[in-house]
Amino acid sequence: MTSFIIKAHEERPAHREWAQDAECAFCRIIRGELPASKVYEDDKVMAILDIMPLREGHTLVIPKAHISRVSELPAELAAAVGETVSKVAHALTLGKSLDHTGLNVVCNQEYAQAVPHVHYHIIPAPKFGAESAKGVEATDKAVGGKAPLTRREMHQKEFEAREELDEDDAKALLPRIRSHL
Repeated sequence: MTSFIIKAHEERPAHREWAQDAECAFCRIIRGELPASKVYEDDKVMAILDIMPLREGHTLVIPKAHISRVSELPAELAAAVGETVSKVAHALTLGKSLDHTGLNVVCNQEYAQAVPHVHYHIIPAPKFGAESAKGVEATDKAVGGKAPLTRREMHQKEFEAREELDEDDAKALLPRIRSHL
């Protein structure tokens, strides 16, 4: 009886929620076709360092199923992604991973979504009152007597300061984050 049930499912196309897009960069990373600096992985979710980080520790949390819109993410996967976002956020803010606790968690749908595969960005916040990562000065008036930057100016400077993730930097950062997972 069991073999009959199994036979009925052989060659059956996967449900669209579990299908992968052959050209999707994240699907290719999940399949091991493209390199990535893996922070965390389980059977449903993968977390990797962003290759164009806004700041050190900028991590992407990606469901392994190819789904383009967060509004279409099944509850089971949404729960797994949420749990991983929480784990990675905790790891980033503990101990000496980043030296501060401020984070932004962002998920775009279509608008500003560079890869059409659901993914959450966990972005360490800038350190205000001192020079932040990538040489962007903070908005504190006490820094060098300069006038504070507007939020828009800060975002523009951060965007312009983005650089490709260096493989050696990734190798040094990964153990610091992973040690807290």
